[in-house]
Amino acid sequence: MEHVAIDLGGQDSQICVRSSDGTVLEERRCPTILLSEYLRARPQSRVVVETCSEAFRVADAAVEAGHEVRVVSATLVRSLGVGARRTKTDRRDARALSEVSCRIELPSVHIPSASSRERKALCSMRDALVRARTQVSNGVRGWLRTQGVRLRSGSVDTLPARVRAQVRNVPSYVTRQLDTLDALTRSLVAADHDVRYAAKTDPTCRRLMSVPGVGANTALRFVTALDEIGRFPNAHKVEAYLGLTPGERSSSQKQHRTGITKAGSPAVRHTLVQAAWAARRCRRQDPLHHWATAVQKRRGKRVAAVALARKLAGILYAIWRDGTCYEPAPGRAAMR
Repeated sequence: MEHVAIDLGGQDSQICVRSSDGTVLEERRCPTILLSEYLRARPQSRVVVETCSEAFRVADAAVEAGHEVRVVSATLVRSLGVGARRTKTDRRDARALSEVSCRIELPSVHIPSASSRERKALCSMRDALVRARTQVSNGVRGWLRTQGVRLRSGSVDTLPARVRAQVRNVPSYVTRQLDTLDALTRSLVAADHDVRYAAKTDPTCRRLMSVPGVGANTALRFVTALDEIGRFPNAHKVEAYLGLTPGERSSSQKQHRTGITKAGSPAVRHTLVQAAWAARRCRRQDPLHHWATAVQKRRGKRVAAVALARKLAGILYAIWRDGTCYEPAPGRAAMR
């Protein structure tokens, strides 16, 4: 089997092809947009790429063409010789990946499904709108402070209306910001509608939303991050995958536990923590609330929130795996 290593680029990509014994058969540059045609014309090979924006699209094209695909994590490629001796070029990187592929079975990251990637893009675009609106609203609030204006309380949705109602002769540069806030709010409402629709039309998300504190955004992000529930043998693997388990720095006789590892998707971890706060606030009679309260007495409020987020991840995994819904039971979170 031949080994085709591709150093992907936004416009052009570098290709290095080796035989099974490591002999270089071909080196060339190819427009990234034409890689699908190039792969369809090749005999069955092992295609190796590094994780990047274009990686999964190229991986899909390679699988469709009948190739064996390895998408190597960007955190691993340095240990494989990419960028060694502080010298990094596209040609050297492609050569290094192809050479390693000939010697060992390269590990591959999970290649998410097309629907998972689409949902991730939907959530990411919504997050971009939230960040943009926050930045613009902070700018407006900062200007109000310089003018000595104190607005009546309200949400960011009503900020432009409150400013226009209380401030006379608003400058044109502030008016532009207020108009932008109105446009961002309308776009965010539409994005939230899309997220809720995607969650409600997915049977798995509907079951996950039966868990206290878990809404459409949390359920959709969780399903998107895991993609295939069969990849995880148990709940502990899911919790570790999402970075919600404690780390460890131990050597010889010294053992030291650290905070959570924060591996995996920060967005999913953030939404699970927010879901934990919501569950404690809205479902005070639920066993999960009592469990988190007991943890809080020992370790504090923040640690209890993260611990509850970790437990929620395990419960969501079990519900998805078993095809059940959440049902509270005395002393534990049971599933029916």
